[in-house]
Amino acid sequence: MKAFLVQSHESSPYLHDVDVPEPAEGEIRVRIHACGLNFADLLMVKGTYQDTPELPFTLGMEVSGIVDSLGNGVNGFAPGDRVAVFGGQGGLAEFGCFDARRAVHLPDEMPMVDAAAFQIAYGTSHVALDHRARLKPGETLLVLGAAGGVGLTAVEIGKLMGATVVACARGAGKLQAAKSAGADHLIDAETQDIRTEMKALGGADVVYDPVGGEQFVAAFRSCKPEARLLPIGFASGDVPQIKSNHLLVKNLSVLGVYWGGYLQFRPDVVTGSLATLMQWYCDGRLTPHVSHTLPFDGVAEGLDLLRSRKSTGKVVIRLVDEN
Repeated sequence: MKAFLVQSHESSPYLHDVDVPEPAEGEIRVRIHACGLNFADLLMVKGTYQDTPELPFTLGMEVSGIVDSLGNGVNGFAPGDRVAVFGGQGGLAEFGCFDARRAVHLPDEMPMVDAAAFQIAYGTSHVALDHRARLKPGETLLVLGAAGGVGLTAVEIGKLMGATVVACARGAGKLQAAKSAGADHLIDAETQDIRTEMKALGGADVVYDPVGGEQFVAAFRSCKPEARLLPIGFASGDVPQIKSNHLLVKNLSVLGVYWGGYLQFRPDVVTGSLATLMQWYCDGRLTPHVSHTLPFDGVAEGLDLLRSRKSTGKVVIRLVDEN
């Protein structure tokens, strides 16, 4: 089978021919139909992600597909089941073996491309806003990087939770995507000052930040008393340093969010969140935004779209065409 391997952190990954894997105890083997790309994939290629696997490894954190084989001790799944899996790696391949506890059944109405774009982006935003920040109806939510893969889901979920959502992104096209997702107010990070615009809106109760850098600093300064800030990632490449004495002045809270980490110590947080999100999808309350769907040989192009921030929403690699 074909697999997109990272063999060195100093060279670009590319497609290799490898053996089809056999599922170990507790694993399912999935014929992968689609794989969602994430900013973390770029960090894994360089070896700077907190959960970078040992070399060599197959890139691709989240997949959708059809179960085709079971390892010993697997219950609740059967060959032919439609599933989505957050495996953390191994997704950019024609087949993958994954811990069955990381798989979820897909509703019949969910296409494979939507499913591959769903878990990390929606899961991160829902856990961040609901479990970590306890976002309340009527509060003001500022979403930085609001047109990105996780940013758009934060806008969408924030509106569903009853917040007034302020979307910050670069350029009219990206802001339009955020507006379509439900944003009440828009801030163009290229031409407008975040702090000035937020002060005019009364300040932020919750800040959702996958960007870091100067935007985090501006958002920090525009917080209301007792606001909660959610560092999700650092797409700018700049990890901001927080002066703890500044937290005291307004009684601010900074709440780190790493969705995948909950699978290690509180998997119930992830499974409960995904159950809610799947129901919202089936009810027509969520609409995954996939800006680019590319073939298997377009992985390098897809990663470049993330690197250059030319995508809105998710980039998905499709390995099998759906009928």
